Amino acid sequence: MLESTIPNHIGFILDGNRRWAREHGLPTLEGHKKGYEVFKVICNACAERGVKYISAYTFSTENWKRSQEEVDYLMNLILWVVKNEVEAFVKKNVRIRILGSREGLSAKVLKAIDRAENRSKDNTGVTLALCINYGGVQEIADAAKQILASGQDPSTITPETISEHLYAPDVPPADLVIRTSGEQRISNYMLWRAAYSELYFADCRWPDFDNAALDLALNEFARRKRRFGQ
Repeated sequence: MLESTIPNHIGFILDGNRRWAREHGLPTLEGHKKGYEVFKVICNACAERGVKYISAYTFSTENWKRSQEEVDYLMNLILWVVKNEVEAFVKKNVRIRILGSREGLSAKVLKAIDRAENRSKDNTGVTLALCINYGGVQEIADAAKQILASGQDPSTITPETISEHLYAPDVPPADLVIRTSGEQRISNYMLWRAAYSELYFADCRWPDFDNAALDLALNEFARRKRRFGQ
């Protein structure tokens, strides 16, 4: 595959963990554990293929509506990842960015994500953007609040102004958004950054997504002609 056809930024909607667990006769929470193991493999595969930015819908603003047991498990899994896996990412020259609202996150989680970002801030390899307590609508609303709070004249606000006030504004638009489990929607993910994204929907559950499935998505991306409205 030509390097020029490799997306600069791939966004992943990691769908189907719970259904995968049920289909394999496992507790629901085991699906999330398996999903993270697969995500690490796919991150390495993306880096090997030349992708520079990888983002993942880790915990959405809507996920708080799930059972308390599942919410607690996901928060503990996120906490474990950002506390215990950061050194492995640093060794691979990965820079970690966190996208999402800080409101509602525990002090332990906030401390861990701040440390992960700071520990990896000078890395120059792949940027891994974890979307935690993230919602695309809320991101745009929060950007608007920041702009208004700054006192900027509303008549001078441009799309570039909003882009500069998004969560982690250094993370560029997504060239390709991949969603698994056969669902064909983006579910409030990267609404601003996905304005011209190519969308790819894989039928498999996320825990069954592998390097071959990634290559199918990349091959499809390479075949498409991106016109950006022209």
